[in-house]
Amino acid sequence: MSGPLPTAKVRRRYWIVLTGLGVLALVFAAGLIAWDNPMPVGSDGFWRIAQLRVKNVVVMAIVALCQAIATVSFQTVTNNRIITPSIMGFESLYIAVQTSAVYFLGAAGIISLTGLPQFAMQVALMVGLAVALYGWLLSGRYGNLHVMLLIGIIIGGGLGSVSTFMQRLLTPSEFDVLTARLFGSVSNADAGDLPLAVPLCLVAGTLLWIRAKRLNVMALGRDATTGLGLNHRAELIKVLVLVAVLVAVSTALVGPMTFFGFLVATLAYQLADTHDHRYVFPVAVLTGFVVLAGAYFVMNHVFYAQGVVSIIIELVGGSVFLVVILRKGRL
Repeated sequence: MSGPLPTAKVRRRYWIVLTGLGVLALVFAAGLIAWDNPMPVGSDGFWRIAQLRVKNVVVMAIVALCQAIATVSFQTVTNNRIITPSIMGFESLYIAVQTSAVYFLGAAGIISLTGLPQFAMQVALMVGLAVALYGWLLSGRYGNLHVMLLIGIIIGGGLGSVSTFMQRLLTPSEFDVLTARLFGSVSNADAGDLPLAVPLCLVAGTLLWIRAKRLNVMALGRDATTGLGLNHRAELIKVLVLVAVLVAVSTALVGPMTFFGFLVATLAYQLADTHDHRYVFPVAVLTGFVVLAGAYFVMNHVFYAQGVVSIIIELVGGSVFLVVILRKGRL
């Protein structure tokens, strides 16, 4: 299916899936806030603990929205269901910034990267790198998306090598402090960053949702897009800039989550059973939140293993990535 939901049966199935995901999202959100609260229900202590937990739920919602919409949009404009925005080196830049802070400032360097100004700096660095890359490689006469992706991989690899070199020179205690920041985790998020993260996330996500019909056209390819009256290169740069903002916010907030976006986008297309972005985006966002919140709820309250949530998500996402590649036989 490549357009709006065509039949009553398909529409009914879509709304059942969307409603089911919404109910699961509410259940997991309520569970994360209220489950295993040691204070009596309704007491001041209960609401204080619940208020602290709300921050984590809000962070999960931001990450789910950013990763889901960014990955679906990125795969559309690149016409490839395998690659994700992490290929552009955002996560390598995040790791390089964190590692440099510890290398030059010691363990106190991590503390120096907390707070709204530092969060804004990290987001600006990532978006600045992306915009410079897009402007240089896509606005020229021979602008080529594949060359841009290749250079993004090379930049990411180079930043990763520099980070690894600096990490080898750290003391064991400094390396231990740094490692905790290099795993994607909701606990990495600072509540003080939310006043900037929430507006950026909502504005970029809304702008991409508004461009859903244009994304449907861009999914047909460059020639078809141009033939239908759209400036393919201009639309491509606009979408990539918005994707850069979303990925930068998510990465600066919680850290790298390489395969989370791929996992969510893959599941969203299967559940939505359509390529129309107006329908795929809501399913992708709810799927991302259900996966993230569900994983945290199960690991925290069933297995009592808080630190392994992102590792398991990455393991499952990486496994799905390999399965998709083996079934397709190509990138």
